[in-house]
Formats: sequence, C-alpha cells, structure tokens
Amino acid sequence: MNSLRLYFRLIVTSMKAQMQFPGAFLMMSAGQFLATIIEFVGIWAMFDRFRALRGWSLGEVAMFYGVVNMAFALADAVARGFDVFGAQFVKTGNFDRVLLRPRSAALQIFGFEFRLTRVGRLLQGAIVLGIATHLLKLDWQWTDFALIAFAVAGGVALFSGLVMLQATLSFWTVESLEITNTLTYGGVAAAQYPLEIYASWFRQFFIFIVPLGCIAYFPVVGVLHRPDPLGAPEWFLYASPLAGFAFLALSFLAWRYGVRRYTSTGT
Repeated sequence: MNSLRLYFRLIVTSMKAQMQFPGAFLMMSAGQFLATIIEFVGIWAMFDRFRALRGWSLGEVAMFYGVVNMAFALADAVARGFDVFGAQFVKTGNFDRVLLRPRSAALQIFGFEFRLTRVGRLLQGAIVLGIATHLLKLDWQWTDFALIAFAVAGGVALFSGLVMLQATLSFWTVESLEITNTLTYGGVAAAQYPLEIYASWFRQFFIFIVPLGCIAYFPVVGVLHRPDPLGAPEWFLYASPLAGFAFLALSFLAWRYGVRRYTSTGT
C-alpha cells in the first residue's frame, strides 16, 4: 500500500470513528461555527462605528477574514496529530511505537486524527467570504477563484508547518503549546486585517519570518485589483502563497532533525 493510499485510509477511519456519535459531532461543529462568528460580529461592530480602517472597508477586511479562517480551519483539521503530539505521543512514549512501524512518522502523525468538527469554522469563513463578495460587488474571474484557492492552500501549508514546529519543540520540552499559540491563533487574528495598519517591524515579521501576509494579505489585494499600499509588484501578489509551502518544507526539515534527536521517555 503506497503512502497516499494509507493516509486516506487513516483519514476515513478517523472520520468514521467521529461519526459514531453524530449528535456530538453536530453540537461541536455548531459550537465552532457560533464561537468564531462572534469574532466577525465584533469586526462588523467596529466598522459600524468607524466606517473604515485606514481606507479599508468592511468588505475588504471580511475577505481577509474569510481566507485566513478557511485556511486555519482546514489546517486545524488535517494537522491535529501534531497539535497534540507532545501530550499524546512524547509524554506517553507512544511515539516509540510510531517509529517501529515501517512508515514515515510524519505520515502517521498527519493521519492520527482528522478533526471533522472544524467544518463549522470552515463554513463560517466561507460565509464571510460570501458576505465580502456581496459588499464589494466583485465580478469574479476564474483567475480570482484560482488565487483564492491557492491562498487557502498556502495557508493550510503554513499553519500545518507551525503546528509541526510545535510538535518538534516537544522533543525538548512538552510544554511548548502556548509558545506556538501566539503564532497560530495570534497569527490568525493579525492576518484578519490588512498588513498596512501594523508597524513596519511587525509587517516584516509576518512577511519574511512567519509569512502570514503572503497567504492572506497579498493574494486578497490581487483579487481586489487595487494597488498594494506596501508597493509589492503585481506578480508577487499571485506568487506569494508559495511562501506557505516553503515554510512547511522548512518545518519538515526541523521535524526530521527533532526525530533524530528523540531519546524516548526512558521507561
């Protein structure tokens, strides 16, 4: 059985297990939807009071919000294994059994659990993206759809890379969750707004270090067909989501380094 086929079998098994309790699944999905939609209600309230944010309208900010939340919801679903890696694999010693199996450790962790309940957050992000389209009266072209899909895919890669780095840190300290939460949940909150409103050093960090701006800000500017206030060339607006995949590749190299340094629980 090749790796891709094995991965999909693991995902299907995880989904079947979660659907054994459909009531719990529906309530958790609804909870995800309602908990996150409140965030957008807060943004709406701010724009209802101030009308614009440095020249950016509610519809434009809603598009940032929709793209980054859809990407995060998908990443949170597929990378659940890395999110709980320290507690469920390193602390318990279960990672030893993973290493004994004749398959990639990363593949097994990715297939550990597909968090199906994140469909609530995904749906919420899609609805907000629809609201943005309505407010802006956008005339979508196929290139715009492709760029949004590319941005979401790049975002999934970026957020997956972040939780992979979190898992890698747990080889040295299993209490690493809060450190990376400042970049995952904090990064989602920051990427919901245009980079232009932040200080220069903050913008540089989210472009060149943790490239959240490359998977949300620049692609959305390209879809809006407006000049970038930061002065990015037009070609970069369409190529910037590649930074998310590059970040995932670097995270995978760090993960492999951590696996080689793993010394088990000692029990």
